[in-house]
Amino acid sequence: MQTPQPQTNPPPSTSDRKVEHLRICLNEDVQAKGISVGLENYHFIHQALPEIDLDEVNLSVPFLNKTVQAPLLISSMTGGAEWSARINRNLAQAAQQWQIPMGVGSQRAAVEDASLAYSYQIRSYAPDVPLLANLGAVQLNYGYGVEQCRRAVEMLRADALILHLNALQEAVQPHGNTNYKGLLAKIEAVCAALAKDGVPVIAKEVGNGISYEVALKLKNAGVAGIDVGGSGGTSWSQVESHRIARPVEQQAAEAFAGWGISTAQSIQWARQALPDGLVVGSGGIRNGVDVAKALALGANVAGLALPFLKAADESVEAVSDLIEQLTREIRITMFCIGAASVADLPNTPHLVRI
Repeated sequence: MQTPQPQTNPPPSTSDRKVEHLRICLNEDVQAKGISVGLENYHFIHQALPEIDLDEVNLSVPFLNKTVQAPLLISSMTGGAEWSARINRNLAQAAQQWQIPMGVGSQRAAVEDASLAYSYQIRSYAPDVPLLANLGAVQLNYGYGVEQCRRAVEMLRADALILHLNALQEAVQPHGNTNYKGLLAKIEAVCAALAKDGVPVIAKEVGNGISYEVALKLKNAGVAGIDVGGSGGTSWSQVESHRIARPVEQQAAEAFAGWGISTAQSIQWARQALPDGLVVGSGGIRNGVDVAKALALGANVAGLALPFLKAADESVEAVSDLIEQLTREIRITMFCIGAASVADLPNTPHLVRI
């Protein structure tokens, strides 16, 4: 009996894959299954007498040597196609309006094809806010180096570079890049080179979380921050399962819908490993109460992707409305526990595990 051979169709272009990812995220159920964000295990103790003025609650926080007006990050999503360009423009305009930071999706498509750079070039729409460039860390094992990282930063006129870690996604993805051998040393080399340019590097998981051990290794390699990208939100193994033709490979991808480390646990481990570094709490954050919990557990800011993607596919106004809703929810949460500033959240005695 012959062993079935894996599919040998040529891989789609990076740009085509980005369009597929957008379509799937917007139209299919790609939520993690069998695992939660973990924030539901924590509750704030309501303070009926908060002793502060709601109008004076201060949401501003430092972020990459700038002050942003809310502890929110529009997380990395897309780029590399006209559809992506429109989404990034809508996100950037709202980010500028509300003075919050924003990341773009992987810029590999534009590194491969310079004609696609326009889909990431949003600095003119967001001249004053921190912008985060983005490349897959594993590309450092596939011919990328400091030059490509600098090109990504220059393309965006970015304040920092995200190197995203997506081992599970690459493992289940058709034609995925799965050689992670020796990658930490290459991340360390990029951190050292970009530090000379004054550009910090942030390591980011894409939805399966960061363990304490990995966070510590990344810190020792020189990263300035970690975006935990915990489990419980969008599952990229679920996204990829919608792209796979062979049932055997599709079912294998779906088996990992519940894989990973919860966002709540990842935030705490990242903070332990980086006591003074930047920690972004992301992965299934869906409202301002979630944001406040993430901050109380140790994140500096909270990142959201899918809710912003859905809004940005509609309009700038829809993104702005979402930011207004989130900031209102954060402010009310803080008011109801007597936290006058974001700095009060990590020290609050009013968050309990249930």
